[in-house]
Amino acid sequence: MPRLNPFLRSGPPAGAGGSPRADPSPRADPRPGADARRRTDGHTPADLRPGAGGPTRADPPAGAEAVRTGLGVPLFAHPLVAPAEWAELARPGVPVDWVAFDVASGPGSRVDALCAETLTRVRENRVPLLGRLDAAHGARPYADLVADASRYVDWYAVDGFYVDRAPTLRAEAAQCRRTTGTLRALLPSGGRIVLAPGTHPYPGYAEFADQLVVFAGPWTRYRWSEVPEWTAEHSPRLFAHLVHGLPATHLDAALRVARWQGAGTVYVTDRTGRDGVEPWAGLTGYWAEAVRRVREEPPPSM
Repeated sequence: MPRLNPFLRSGPPAGAGGSPRADPSPRADPRPGADARRRTDGHTPADLRPGAGGPTRADPPAGAEAVRTGLGVPLFAHPLVAPAEWAELARPGVPVDWVAFDVASGPGSRVDALCAETLTRVRENRVPLLGRLDAAHGARPYADLVADASRYVDWYAVDGFYVDRAPTLRAEAAQCRRTTGTLRALLPSGGRIVLAPGTHPYPGYAEFADQLVVFAGPWTRYRWSEVPEWTAEHSPRLFAHLVHGLPATHLDAALRVARWQGAGTVYVTDRTGRDGVEPWAGLTGYWAEAVRRVREEPPPSM
């Protein structure tokens, strides 16, 4: 059961397509940090608003795991058309948890020399590289996924896999576990498996994924998003949020949402998915500022 956001029982407030309503007082949640994670709707509590006499950032709850926020970058543009973006990822000290890449709707049909050279430079910066696999919401044949994964390993020495459009249903979990186990077997030391359904799956998926991308969508939806109860039982390291269509003026607000919802990895971009355009085809226009803000972020809530 998803946790109800007390500010959204009648839809978004004024300014987001709804009528203004008085904010009811939310019922306290006894779990550490859970009450902070409820507030994900764009309403900043009075004591956290800048200039309201309190801190501008929520402090992590006592006893919470100190997990620093990092960037998970889905960069699906080829280095030939996005050389500057790939060069940024090769800069030392960038707080990147992983970079997911795609050569040609997967690993392609042969080794791409330019892509291989570019990935080598990023790898020298100790950034884990994940090959993108399209699971088609569980409809992609097992053999096809494994074949693509093998090519990524053989041709680009990937550190793991970003399983895009991963399944979410309980009935599909057993097959996804099997596939994930096979993918790990292809990688040295098991590698890293990021399942990216873009929404919260059946909780059992947390048992066999290193990370779950539980939000991938526009800021207009993210600002009103909520998280289900079961997420509070896991470390922020398990969850990643990818947000597109985010104006630079709302960068701090988006990072607060991620922190309160307990996401240890985030990515935000001003690129949009309108007219079928891939929002992850290049870095955000405010990349340098996003890197700076993420470096300054306190640990997310648990």
